[in-house]
Amino acid sequence: MKVFVAGATGAIWRPLVRQLVDAGHEVAGMTRSEARAEDIRRARATPVVCDAFDAEALRTAVGQAAPDVLVHQLTDLPRDWSMRYGYGATSRLRSEGTGNLVEAARAAGAGRVVAQSIAFIYAPTGGPVKDEDEPTIRGTGDGAFATAVEATLDLERRVTGTDGIDGLVLRYGFFYGPGTWYAHGTKLETAFKKRWFPIVGEGSGVFSFIHVDDAASATVAAVERGAPGIYNVADDAPARMDEWAPAFADAVGAQPPRRVPVWLAKLVAGKATVGMATTLRGASNAKAKGELGWAPRYSSWRQGFREGLGERA
Repeated sequence: MKVFVAGATGAIWRPLVRQLVDAGHEVAGMTRSEARAEDIRRARATPVVCDAFDAEALRTAVGQAAPDVLVHQLTDLPRDWSMRYGYGATSRLRSEGTGNLVEAARAAGAGRVVAQSIAFIYAPTGGPVKDEDEPTIRGTGDGAFATAVEATLDLERRVTGTDGIDGLVLRYGFFYGPGTWYAHGTKLETAFKKRWFPIVGEGSGVFSFIHVDDAASATVAAVERGAPGIYNVADDAPARMDEWAPAFADAVGAQPPRRVPVWLAKLVAGKATVGMATTLRGASNAKAKGELGWAPRYSSWRQGFREGLGERA
């Protein structure tokens, strides 16, 4: 099949393009930067330089590529970790950019759209692990994080609710591995080694992780098969912060994280970050495994942190 990947230079792009090409698909990769076009070409894909906010140019670019499937991986997050960070243009990409992409896909005759969402979007009520039918966070405040959540939900509605398109939304867990924040040689590794990354309160927030290679393989599965709808893409082992953070510290050769009270963490890191650390819910991958016929190579972050963080700096 012909596959158009929008956002072909983000954290997941290298393994995704590689796996799509290896599976026999013809891949066009879109980037805003001429400088990144050669990277896409070296990955055996056809580079397309285009801005997702330029609806007319995007429609032309997708039309010329004539894809069977469009994959939406557009984000504008920081390249490296920060205690406090803004969401950049990601919220706009997930609302206005998604609308442009879906309309361009429909105009080009692409019958399927696969889009990136987030698994850490479930309401902090009830049990620790959620499936795709559980309520999501919404209407719970203002600020950049609330805007990001609403934009993400808008993306999901557009992708799954557009006539003439089979829309699949992949709610990925936290990415780790090469090219992500959770990897060797990153600012996050440095923060753990300097013990700047603490466990907040009781560390009761439940995190779901996914190695970028496994996120890519789930995306290839969604390109090739599966009914329209929403799928959690995460490993088999949702874990509390007080469980995974010491394991990540050990994997990067750091001492165990310190603990800090909630009030202090709010002053330093902000309310949204503290909310994740203390009330986050994990995500069940049962639907993706059953309906996409997919399973992660790293069934647990425990193995993945030991073996899959990339080369040491």
